[in-house]
Amino acid sequence: MIRVRKAEERGRAQFDWLDSRHTFSFGHYYDPEHMGFGHLRVINDDRVIPGGGFDTHGHRDMEIVSVILEGAMEHKDSLGYGSVIRAGDVQRMTAGTGITHSEFNHSPDNPLRFLQIWVVPERMGMTPGYEQKHYPAECRQGLLKLVGSPDGREDSVTIHQDVFMYSTRLDGQTVSHKLAAGRRAWLQVLDGRMSVNGMALVEGDGAAISEADGFDLEATDEASALVFDLA
Repeated sequence: MIRVRKAEERGRAQFDWLDSRHTFSFGHYYDPEHMGFGHLRVINDDRVIPGGGFDTHGHRDMEIVSVILEGAMEHKDSLGYGSVIRAGDVQRMTAGTGITHSEFNHSPDNPLRFLQIWVVPERMGMTPGYEQKHYPAECRQGLLKLVGSPDGREDSVTIHQDVFMYSTRLDGQTVSHKLAAGRRAWLQVLDGRMSVNGMALVEGDGAAISEADGFDLEATDEASALVFDLA
């Protein structure tokens, strides 16, 4: 079964520096029909103007994954950790017992677009921490590249939950993914157009895939997506 979450149906938060689309309920946007999917709790598609960003704020007991799609994001936190996260980078932050941080567009000239993804952790009260890796476009071309997993296999970042996160870039190509018994998947289209088992999707669309043994993704032109394989 495939249930599509259309891009234009998502929640939205707009400020002078931010345009954010919420796949699931978040902040002031509440939709009881879209509270998450399995352990996947938040997918926010954030666009930040040059110089704009999120002032220091706190998190706890959540795995927060940032996927940079365009531009670069400057990150600083209460642990003394700081970095610039660029297009192609994936960062996992374990909020655990509590952490404060800020996130800003690193460029004074270019816009920033990134996905903010929250995953409910396997347990509460973990020690806060980070991991960041770069996945160039060529390593994702024409295949499902594992970029997040519970054990860091295949050079993926470690997400402390039974979630496998894949990134793909397709150009006139098709990829297939098998689902083990009892598992399901969430597909999020990042750009372009593609189809899942023949069902057409566009940028910003999501799809919940359940009660299936797998699915096929096809793009006749350039398109990219994330796939979450979930318990």
